[in-house]
Amino acid sequence: MQGKVFVIGLGLIGGSIALAIKKEHPEATVIGFDARLEEMKMAKAMMVVDGYVENIKGGAAGADLIILATPVLVTEKLVRQLLQMELKENVIVTDTGSTKESIMAQAVQFKEKGIVFIGGHPMAGSHKSGVTAAKPTLFENAFYLLAPYDKRSKMKTEELERWLKGTRANFITVSPEEHDEMVAIISHFPHVVAASLVHLVKDADAEYPLLKRLAAGGFRDITRIASSSPQMWADISIGNRENLIALLDRWTENLQKVKRALEESKYDDLFRFYAEAKQYRDRLPISGSGAIPSFYDLFVDIPDIPGVVSEITNKLAEKGISITNIRILETREDVYGVLRISFRSEKDRDNALKLLKEETPHEVYIQ
Repeated sequence: MQGKVFVIGLGLIGGSIALAIKKEHPEATVIGFDARLEEMKMAKAMMVVDGYVENIKGGAAGADLIILATPVLVTEKLVRQLLQMELKENVIVTDTGSTKESIMAQAVQFKEKGIVFIGGHPMAGSHKSGVTAAKPTLFENAFYLLAPYDKRSKMKTEELERWLKGTRANFITVSPEEHDEMVAIISHFPHVVAASLVHLVKDADAEYPLLKRLAAGGFRDITRIASSSPQMWADISIGNRENLIALLDRWTENLQKVKRALEESKYDDLFRFYAEAKQYRDRLPISGSGAIPSFYDLFVDIPDIPGVVSEITNKLAEKGISITNIRILETREDVYGVLRISFRSEKDRDNALKLLKEETPHEVYIQ
């Protein structure tokens, strides 16, 4: 497709979308804007964008597609700014925010100007941030939710999907209301829970200094998402506050039932609580990308001898299995260490598991 694409926000998400568009549509021109000049310069140097502008008005003028890849509250402000500008007649404006209703409430004013706005939410991410972490394959096989606000914007979703074809994402059309209710349950509320669990440990830290050392394994994994950007999650929480409040009420009611079962030593009730959760969780199709970024980790017990780490990484490299991160969790003289290796996909992790089990003497496992 030919035309001018203007990406506002050149972080991980905006940069990755820009790269995907450039790869799929080399005849298009991709222009970027970011509040940080250094980020724009880096994006240009890395060829994430073809060029950048130092004000939004200059980039929006004549654009065929405008992508707002910014935090939710910033996106709302940008929508208000764009409403005051002269935009191309057939331009499509879209965003990448994790909430839709508050943004769409602002964007509905585009209808009066004959401009199409389509809410968007690519459900993929990374533990890394910034344009240097951007890659065109970030959204491959992930769900990309699109939320048009009327019949005309629904017709234009096919055009937007063509622009975004290079992401190799799975596009699903939902209403803004459905979007916010669903992501509140499977993404936003889990972040609230993870952060609250960390606060529980923090508040007990003075009384039990060993807690920080013991908070590994399952606690580390279940609270991993609490390390996400505080600004981003404060924005998201405000943007989806009504759904979060409703879920907090339901969660509190659920926990009260557990509390009563504990107080009355009702073993059967507690067993049912855990069993039903296990049965439902085991049926979930969680192998694909979802609202919360997946982490595909492999653990290898290794002895404290020279060359053992390079032995493992070399074998993975020989088979073309790429790793995203590597860390030694425990290493002391005469004690086996634990090597944690992170992969981009479940397939890479499973291939590595099979390879290392067959070709090394080490204990290899998934926690």
